[in-house]
Amino acid sequence: MSSATFFTPPPPQSYTTTSRSSTNLYPPPPDNLAILIDKSKFVTHLNQIHAFLYRHNLHDHPILNFKLQRSYSSLGRLTHSLALFNQTKNPNVFFYSSIIHAHSLHNLHHQALIFYIQMLTQEVPPNAFTFSSILKSCPLEPAKVIHGQAIKLGLDSELYVRTCLVDVYARGGDVASASKLFDEMSERNLVSVTAMITCYSKNGMIKDAKALFDGLQERDLVSWNVMIDGYVQHGLANEGLMLFRQMLKAKVKPNEVTVLAVLSACGQIGALESGKWVHSYIQNSGIEINVHVATALIDMYSKCGNLDEARLVFERIRNKDIVVWNSMITGYATHGFSEDALQLFNEMCKLGYKPTDITFISILNACSHAGFVTDGWRFFNSMKDDYGIEPKIEHYGCMVNLLGRAGHLKEAYEFVKNMDIEPDPVLWGTLLAACRLHGNLALGEEVAEFLIEKNLANSGTYILLSNIYAAAGNWEAVAKMRTLLKDSGIEKEPGCSSIEVRNRVHEFLAGDLRHPKSKEIYMMLEEIDGWLKAHGYTPQTEIVLHDLGDEQKQKSLKVHSEKLAIAYGLISTKPGTTIKIVKNLRVCSDCHAVTKLISKVTGRKIVMRDRNRFHHFVNGSCSCGDYW
Repeated sequence: MSSATFFTPPPPQSYTTTSRSSTNLYPPPPDNLAILIDKSKFVTHLNQIHAFLYRHNLHDHPILNFKLQRSYSSLGRLTHSLALFNQTKNPNVFFYSSIIHAHSLHNLHHQALIFYIQMLTQEVPPNAFTFSSILKSCPLEPAKVIHGQAIKLGLDSELYVRTCLVDVYARGGDVASASKLFDEMSERNLVSVTAMITCYSKNGMIKDAKALFDGLQERDLVSWNVMIDGYVQHGLANEGLMLFRQMLKAKVKPNEVTVLAVLSACGQIGALESGKWVHSYIQNSGIEINVHVATALIDMYSKCGNLDEARLVFERIRNKDIVVWNSMITGYATHGFSEDALQLFNEMCKLGYKPTDITFISILNACSHAGFVTDGWRFFNSMKDDYGIEPKIEHYGCMVNLLGRAGHLKEAYEFVKNMDIEPDPVLWGTLLAACRLHGNLALGEEVAEFLIEKNLANSGTYILLSNIYAAAGNWEAVAKMRTLLKDSGIEKEPGCSSIEVRNRVHEFLAGDLRHPKSKEIYMMLEEIDGWLKAHGYTPQTEIVLHDLGDEQKQKSLKVHSEKLAIAYGLISTKPGTTIKIVKNLRVCSDCHAVTKLISKVTGRKIVMRDRNRFHHFVNGSCSCGDYW
């Protein structure tokens, strides 16, 4: 569209650009018009000014044209700005820099690069503002070329240029170059430090990021958000929550980015009370509960074991997108409420929402937790047949898990061997876990030997095979597996359980003695042991992977991390209070059976989230139906 089409001057009496009489034939000085353009906050005002410039033959005035172009861009009218630029005769560096900056702001990175190349072709030398604008739009490789041009012109040490260079190398994953540029800066600002902190967070260098963050005399919201999100993204949820509390004490007001990171942290460690507080803060602080925030709330409540609250949030969202539906379906699936997940899936499809690959991961997991083999095959086949979605490794993994847990080991094995894509170690590990579950030593050995031979084995491979051997009483083979694990240099992930009490998360390892209330915790364990004996419970010593005496095996089982967490919950909360536990590994069969008995004796509901799913223990029974 040409400028003449949408910039037609209105009648003279409608002008409001100056206090002069409409009968005055002389326009105000350009300086006054320039100020008026800068102060305009609405596109309609700019349109009036532009029409006025045309009427008085000032539309080619370089300063007024430049300011008008820049103002249109800042108000989101890039097409207007572009039309002005295209009508400018022999645009100088300021015009080029402005149009490059405008496209960068609108994430039109390719177009920004085209204008930069056009500028060089026209032999218009870039300035510092040009470089800082174009570098915001660059992938790493073009940025290296532009960096060379900045060095040639002696502009690479300019504060804003150097800051953008640090940022572009950081975004491209070149930590060494970003660090070198940052270290050489004689002057640093908050933006450059934040860029470097972001680089360290993204690349797992959390200590380096925290050192820079701690050195900041002034911290803005962006720097707080980057550091909190860095902790959360690298599994340091507790540290992220602690930093969030420090942020509140520093009277820095959170925004949507903050609460998304903090809700993710709460979900990771099952910090329900903290999550509720954040939800309340969102409602009282004016942060919009859009689909992104709502999805994060659903995810948090689901992971913290409160599906009722998750469903309430879900129901209150007016314009649901597929991500919101996926989140709620995932919540039901993870809790083992498979029929609810399938019902919600059918409701979603009836309303015209198209499932995504994420939807099918959730629905296949729901089938797996309930043993719905026929339904699982139907959903798996419908992905490609009905929705044109090519199954990924995650979908194959769900099917192997479904078949293996249901005892269809041969079918699962054939399925893996005939897959259209190469199976990964996780998928083989899933099959191996099914062999352990059903005591199929022959197939378990075959799978494990294949993984070891192909250098695909991880700690889980050796541990699962050790479990199979231990269950068969083959202690020589168990010792061999432990030696192989040690020789491979692979470290076994230690079991860890956590519980939130009065807004503080307490973590326990097996046999942990670090807690301030360890004495009381172990006294409660002795009391629990008395309850178990009274009910005739026999410890499942066959799951212990060490060739120990029976008494030693019983002692080993007694101090598993989830039992320590439950004991702490019993001594730290009022009778009748629900106890919520989060464990990083799959709950063992002994702890599962013991927790059922504890829920019966104490009359308490115990909700446990392990690596695979949720278990709701009530009055001696578990929601999984002992199928996990």
